[in-house]
Amino acid sequence: MDNKKNRSRTRSRIVTASVEQPFSGGELAPSPGRVSDGGFWRWGDDNLFPNALALMSRRSTIHRRIINDKADYISGKGCSYDTDNLVLKAVSDRANGSGDPLRQVINRLAFDKALFGNAFLEVVTDADHSFLSLYHQDASRCRIARDNTAVILHHDWAHYRPSEATRVPLYPNFEVGDDGCLRAIIHYKDYEPMFQHYGVPSYIAGMNVSTIAYKTDKWNISRLENSFQLSGVMMLDGGVDDQAAAMEIMNTANKKFAGNPGQVMFVVREGNRQDNSRFIPITADNDGDWKNLHDQATSDIVVAHSWFRALSGLDYGGGFSAERILHEYEIALNTVIGVEQEELLEPIRRVIELVLSVDASSLEVINRPPTKAKPDYMKVWEARKADGYDFDATDPAQNLYLSQIRKHNLPNPD
Repeated sequence: MDNKKNRSRTRSRIVTASVEQPFSGGELAPSPGRVSDGGFWRWGDDNLFPNALALMSRRSTIHRRIINDKADYISGKGCSYDTDNLVLKAVSDRANGSGDPLRQVINRLAFDKALFGNAFLEVVTDADHSFLSLYHQDASRCRIARDNTAVILHHDWAHYRPSEATRVPLYPNFEVGDDGCLRAIIHYKDYEPMFQHYGVPSYIAGMNVSTIAYKTDKWNISRLENSFQLSGVMMLDGGVDDQAAAMEIMNTANKKFAGNPGQVMFVVREGNRQDNSRFIPITADNDGDWKNLHDQATSDIVVAHSWFRALSGLDYGGGFSAERILHEYEIALNTVIGVEQEELLEPIRRVIELVLSVDASSLEVINRPPTKAKPDYMKVWEARKADGYDFDATDPAQNLYLSQIRKHNLPNPD
């Protein structure tokens, strides 16, 4: 299906340097790419907001599943292009010096954009335009320079040292690096009012429910580890020499036993001749409340991501419905997937045309549904295109609807 009509509907934007300069060797000032000071815009109050987002994605199962699925659907099954264009074939098969195919680069960009609301693509070439390499840069390593014309890369922003950082200009401005190559970075970001330098992930309103889902999972794990035993308080009669010793016992017991279901908090008190030590159980019949809380959090996560339950594997418990999966996939393709694909591909096409001087308008992502079945209203050429096969939209035989083929028991393109 043609997704070009969705280009104007994207809520994201591609960030470039504020001063655009023509791309030519004579206008590129040599620069070692080193950072002499710490002039950058902080990403979050402590500059470690990406670390917090990454940690949350590793703890919340549904949240992580949606991010993974979004990246996989957006990167599709590879790229289609004009088969006569050998340059596009070379870029698609090997996008950089590391041998990564373009599909893998797009997948990583889509993952970062779904997780952080930002993604960074490094463009590498030379003054003669003899080659082009496209590298994904981990968004958590990137910060925007104070002058808004470059990206600063550092391996560990919790222990930032300017001498260990590298500065790369924002596209379309290029600079010469230490290896003599020309480099620039394309910054993708999701638009959010009041946020100028960095994008905000689409699920920002669902961060709290992602935390709830993680904590309910953790609570269930704690119950399992303690064999679903009752929680309680153990009152112990005993003697201590001084207040400091009593506090040490209390702190040790709290650190070791308090806070999880099925565990015991010990309370030590001054004893007398009779031993009144006893265990006081804490009972609560709230399993249903916890389950409802977890289910509600899961639903809210899907909504916050602007995603779909069937594509997240959440409805398989009620039976596998290929029809519903295909229906939701069609909606996602025209509302989320196609829009994100166009946003990621458009600057890549421009770079290919600028550096390699070839027409890159035919470069597209191959979209295939998660199940093999295709709707009856699809034409043969649309089905062949969706599966990455050669197609001819002017061929009368390929303009038959799949319903016509199935009705007459003709060979099915599936």
